[in-house]
Amino acid sequence: MLQLLRSYKDRLAHKYYHFRIHSLADPYRIRGRKQPIKILFILSHMRSGSSLLTHILNSNPEIIGYGETHLNYASELDFKKLIFKVYWQLKDYQMNHQYILDKVLHNHKFIEHNFLLSEQVYCIYLLREPQRTLPSILALKSHWSESKALNYYIDRLAILENYAQLIKSNHSLFITYDQLVNQSSLVFNALKSFLGTQEGFSANYKTLKTTGMKGVGDSSDNIKTGQIIKTARNLEQTISAELTEQAEKAFNQCYSTLAKYCLSIE
Repeated sequence: MLQLLRSYKDRLAHKYYHFRIHSLADPYRIRGRKQPIKILFILSHMRSGSSLLTHILNSNPEIIGYGETHLNYASELDFKKLIFKVYWQLKDYQMNHQYILDKVLHNHKFIEHNFLLSEQVYCIYLLREPQRTLPSILALKSHWSESKALNYYIDRLAILENYAQLIKSNHSLFITYDQLVNQSSLVFNALKSFLGTQEGFSANYKTLKTTGMKGVGDSSDNIKTGQIIKTARNLEQTISAELTEQAEKAFNQCYSTLAKYCLSIE
């Protein structure tokens, strides 16, 4: 009986979300609210600290998201899928947030790019230097070779540069993992100003039922603490000096491009 009641409740909730989200054609409109929703993308790469940034952003009452949704985007119409998936996952029935959040870490997720030009789309770029990123990728992807990890990193940074040159600068903010952890107050002030939220951001964040879930984001113990941890984890994996040098060159190039085309804390 309990299982039947849960199933019935889920069907009602599904119909409720579907009606409010999909009954209006406008990709930014939800039935029952006056203001259109804004889409907030974290554009980054694997092992960048994007899960930490997701939790910090999501702790603001004007933003809702849970991590990597794994949706593909070809047009603004796909934002309906994002809105539905986030609210369905987190079971928020009021649906009164200013921003819906997704983080995108892979090049193939954006099939087309024109929707990034929308006035309702905001992007936060997050980069992490390769000395920690590449060993962390190999710890996560134990079946990957050093070369595969390097190629992913370099290719991803190149695409992030392309996005930055495409999107309007006042809708793009660039930060690094080091800034997020070690210059947190400056980053929090920049986030508040960039997003125009009433409330600010904090080094302490709320965890979700999806926190630590594989496929959604970071599954290490650090993300479950609800606060920024400045002590770096020990990583057994190492990267050759030659490959590290190539990755540093790509990082510096991407850093320079993002700093030129995006807002930043510097």
